[in-house]
Amino acid sequence: MTTPTQSEIDARLSQLGKLKSAIGQAIVGQNEVVEQLLIGLLACGHCLIEGVPGLGKTLLVRTLGQALHLEFRRVQFTPDLMPSDILGTEVLEEDHGTGHRSFRFQPGPVFTNLFLADELNRTPPKTQAALLEAMQEHTVSYAGVTHKLNEPFFVLATQNPLEQAGTYPLPEAQLDRFLLNIRVGYPTAEEERAILVATTGSGIGAVPQVMVGEDIVALQKWVRDVHVGDAILTWITDMVRATRPSAEAPKAVQDYVRWGAGPRAGQALVLAAKARALLNGRLAATREDVVALAAPVLRHRILLSFAAEAERKTADNVVAALIAALPAPRAD
Repeated sequence: MTTPTQSEIDARLSQLGKLKSAIGQAIVGQNEVVEQLLIGLLACGHCLIEGVPGLGKTLLVRTLGQALHLEFRRVQFTPDLMPSDILGTEVLEEDHGTGHRSFRFQPGPVFTNLFLADELNRTPPKTQAALLEAMQEHTVSYAGVTHKLNEPFFVLATQNPLEQAGTYPLPEAQLDRFLLNIRVGYPTAEEERAILVATTGSGIGAVPQVMVGEDIVALQKWVRDVHVGDAILTWITDMVRATRPSAEAPKAVQDYVRWGAGPRAGQALVLAAKARALLNGRLAATREDVVALAAPVLRHRILLSFAAEAERKTADNVVAALIAALPAPRAD
């Protein structure tokens, strides 16, 4: 692939700036969350968004869908949702001329560009698992036939991390399919006041569409060409391997981790760092990119021990300890 010129990069990045501005028309604050969402989009990854109710998780995803000229569909996940409600099903059709009957596949809502799985942990594991092939292979297999999904294909799932009644925690295999686990926190006092003003008046306008699918695909291809130095690659490798309990692991891992991250975590961290670099107008990833994305990439791939729960330690605490224990490479 030909390396893009600086003018081409500037033109594409100006579109990303307009995309951020469009999202900002509906979302107050949450700059870090919006940045991580765009990083997931550029890195061809899927995002799991966590936060207590009322923080605008669904609104954020819906706004992204409105700002992008992409097909967008939302499914509210409930305990009675079936896999066919997501993937599609076969319908029996009859040719009135010949009387011949045949089955035809009727695609489900997953056949879209931007798929919002709202409250993913409220549906049983059978339905949760229906998304695995779609997320990993961008295909759906039904009745022995493989159907390709639309490109680009991006899954955004939301869940409430506090509520336990009536929920089904995602298994580790499915959590690993998400590039980033994005945490949505409470707004500041000024942001919360601005939210009240923006959402209780009559001046709510439509979010403009600022990018099309071809723009997204072009940026996703450029992400792969962003440079990552050997020292940073080695650092990322060491960081991921250090999440696995062993005699050589940092003390925080030995004390609080039952199971560490797999190789997919390293791939995710490299791609996310590349996407963040491009988002900021650079063609090379830096240490700051890795540090900024270490927690979103690793927090859902680390299984904590009972000791961690007893001492109220989180995966973010473990990631912070890893960064402190492993010396970062010096800048080139």
